Amino acid sequence: MLSALDRRHTVAPPGYSRWLIPPAALAIHLCIGQVYATSVYKNSLIAHFEASQTAVGVIFSIAIVMLGLSAAVAGTWVEANGPRKAMFVSACFWAAGFLVGALGIATRQLWLLYLGYGVLGGIGLGIGYISPVSTLIKWFPDRPGLATGLAIMGFGGGAMVASPLSRQLLSFYDAGYDPANAASTASGAALVWLFVTLGVGYFVIMMFGVFNVRVPAAGWRPAGFDPARVAAKPLVTTASVSAANAVKTRSFWLLWVVLFCNVTAGIGILEQASPMIQDFFRDGGTSSVSVAAAGGFVGLLSLFNMGGRFVWSSTSDVIGRKPIYLVYLGVGMVLYVLLAVVGHAATALFVLLACVILSFYGGGFATVPAYLRDLFGTFQVGAIHGRLLTAWSAAGVAGPLIVNGFLDAQGKPGTLTAAAYRPALFTMVGVLAVGFVANLLIRPVPERFHEPAAARDVVEDVVAERSGTR
Repeated sequence: MLSALDRRHTVAPPGYSRWLIPPAALAIHLCIGQVYATSVYKNSLIAHFEASQTAVGVIFSIAIVMLGLSAAVAGTWVEANGPRKAMFVSACFWAAGFLVGALGIATRQLWLLYLGYGVLGGIGLGIGYISPVSTLIKWFPDRPGLATGLAIMGFGGGAMVASPLSRQLLSFYDAGYDPANAASTASGAALVWLFVTLGVGYFVIMMFGVFNVRVPAAGWRPAGFDPARVAAKPLVTTASVSAANAVKTRSFWLLWVVLFCNVTAGIGILEQASPMIQDFFRDGGTSSVSVAAAGGFVGLLSLFNMGGRFVWSSTSDVIGRKPIYLVYLGVGMVLYVLLAVVGHAATALFVLLACVILSFYGGGFATVPAYLRDLFGTFQVGAIHGRLLTAWSAAGVAGPLIVNGFLDAQGKPGTLTAAAYRPALFTMVGVLAVGFVANLLIRPVPERFHEPAAARDVVEDVVAERSGTR
């Protein structure tokens, strides 16, 4: 039965429609995108463990750190074994993370929540995130931005499903929990059953992606595709660069800085989204934004995060990867300044600014695989993508620490105002400025890092033989 996971059993037959691949990838990304919904039950965890915001926020940071590390370490393994086996391994780790986390909540052992949702779940995140990317790029060499945007938008949209689902499940498991009351927190038992339900449910859904993903046969190309036309665009190469050589190039590390800066700025808002909108409109001890409205705000941010991944990444196929990152980072700086200075003036203005910022955040994730394909070719783009995601790991620590560090210094949850967020927001402006400069410095990869054609062909022949396509 497990042999069905082997790469040789996933080669698409002649005439197979490539448009069936994005739904398989979406099944994975919609599930692991739940990581963006942790703010919904963050206060319940704080109350249950009697811990600080930072102590509970570390759970999210550990998960993101493990995402980047597991993607970097397992990237080459994913390329060699194919997306089906990688997706299955991801589902196992992701589900196990919830179950071990549930045990930690039940026993009031915070370290088990770190180990479960943070470490095990984070490994599932990393492997699941990169598993369909290389396959999608190979199926869509003519529109890599659109293809990766279609799949990776699911990661951004995961919280849009998980946020209301989590609130409903908590109220179902705890009759005393009122999702519309800011002071209401769910019981430990409700949190346990929430984690168990999500772990089992997500595993079942991810199996849909596991058994429906396919890889193209060796030499396959879409009808009418002309590689020369794509190679004529700026920064796009027809050469191949291995993962080992990619990390030796200046362009890789400049792009690492670009991704780190874009993610650090966005992730701070996402991790704090639900209480943030309430704090911005707090007069005295009361906020004009209800808990239900704050939860809706999280869902709206997820919608823009998801939509930005598709819209902006698809736009990059037209205007290029470098120009689109200048938009993410340059316009993003302006939006963060406006959010800090006038974001508290009106709820609609705050929501608009935050939503556009999060669309850039999502777009940066979806565009980066296509940026890598342009710079390094398709040879080992999945493994290179995995190594680049260590920037996400670093940002997953930096973003929440910056925001939570400033907030913990300002006061307790439920008493903060817009002024408490300004130091963190202005810090993010500086972070984005660094990324803006790094993007300007990216240049084509020098020929000395290109793979010799003979060496590349040997590797591709071995992979083809293992997959049964040659």
